[in-house]
Amino acid sequence: MEASLQPGLFGEISVVVSERDTAIEHGSGGVPVFATPAMIALMENAALTSVARYLSGGSTTVGIKISSTHSAATPVGMTVTAKSELIEIDGKRLIFKVEAFDEVDRIGEGIHERFIINTEKFMKKIIEKASRQ
Repeated sequence: MEASLQPGLFGEISVVVSERDTAIEHGSGGVPVFATPAMIALMENAALTSVARYLSGGSTTVGIKISSTHSAATPVGMTVTAKSELIEIDGKRLIFKVEAFDEVDRIGEGIHERFIINTEKFMKKIIEKASRQ
């Protein structure tokens, strides 16, 4: 585990919903509202950025699991903010509470897990895997 990581670290990131963020564009629905995959990506980004500065050089985190709800629709033009809180550390596995809000409602919530990796080793494995095709 990275020595400086502690439960309670918070992350937050916002985006103004554009046409490219809609369910239609993501292929996840037929209406022009903020897509569930876009919400999940924003939640993951909040978690990623909340711990990035505490990791040793050459390390990052990768998402390994998310369980979430998307409970309210958000129109194009409205701002969505995702918030994360690191709630548990289990070795290299980090567990976050995540939430997303638009300007009116909480639109989603869940639990997200990330794993600390050494970027160089990780990419070496991916390149080896790709070469086996």
